[in-house]
Amino acid sequence: MEEANVQTSELYTLQLPSKPESITLLEQLIEEIADKYHVAEDTFANMMTCLNEAVINAIMHGNKQDETKKVIVNAEVDPKRIIWTVTDEGPGFDYNNLADPTAPENLENLTGRGVFIIKHLADQCIFNASGNEIELHFKI
Repeated sequence: MEEANVQTSELYTLQLPSKPESITLLEQLIEEIADKYHVAEDTFANMMTCLNEAVINAIMHGNKQDETKKVIVNAEVDPKRIIWTVTDEGPGFDYNNLADPTAPENLENLTGRGVFIIKHLADQCIFNASGNEIELHFKI
């Protein structure tokens, strides 16, 4: 009888206060996971960029820098991929009606590119219904 192929995954979680300094803890976690799982440089760079964007968005837009509110970051890692989720305590947003940052009238804007960038760099990007949680998949 064949043995069942047990897919082991490891879980990591962070609860970050809603202030920009929290990014340091996020970056340490990404580095720790990348080292442990020998994540390729380009994937590491993409994860760093996407998660920075997602967490900054959660802090600034979601929780409005209210330090009593948390941003929760989870990483589920298995040998083939990492699934990150970033959740804030804000009301969410309508991710289907974001302005297109590549439209001529938006090219000069300093903001509004985060979700666009994330969608291009992550292998998969899924928002929950209310828009206060994002799930990001990276193959490793």
